[in-house]
Amino acid sequence: MYDEVSADDGYRILVDRIWPRGIAKQAAQLNDWNRNVAPSTILRKWFDHKEERFLEFEVKYREELKQQTAELDKIRQITTIQKVTLLYGAKNSTMNQAVVLREVLVNEF
Repeated sequence: MYDEVSADDGYRILVDRIWPRGIAKQAAQLNDWNRNVAPSTILRKWFDHKEERFLEFEVKYREELKQQTAELDKIRQITTIQKVTLLYGAKNSTMNQAVVLREVLVNEF
């Protein structure tokens, strides 16, 4: 969410349960805000973006995503039509829910 919007982004989906701080909703230029594929509040708070918890977070988040097959299929369907950019509010670009979600969308569980 903190990177510049690009014409190459395609369909922009925010995959956070809460709105990222400091970002104006109009400036985000979202096509969708899919809270259903975001980590649960309990999991998000437990993870707290601590790198040492990421591997366990990934396992738990994948389990949560198994309950969201319709939402995952909806995103996959969009990818057959256009590029999809998964947006997130975390500062760490390699250890966040969008990284896990992308992997699940591409390679299943």
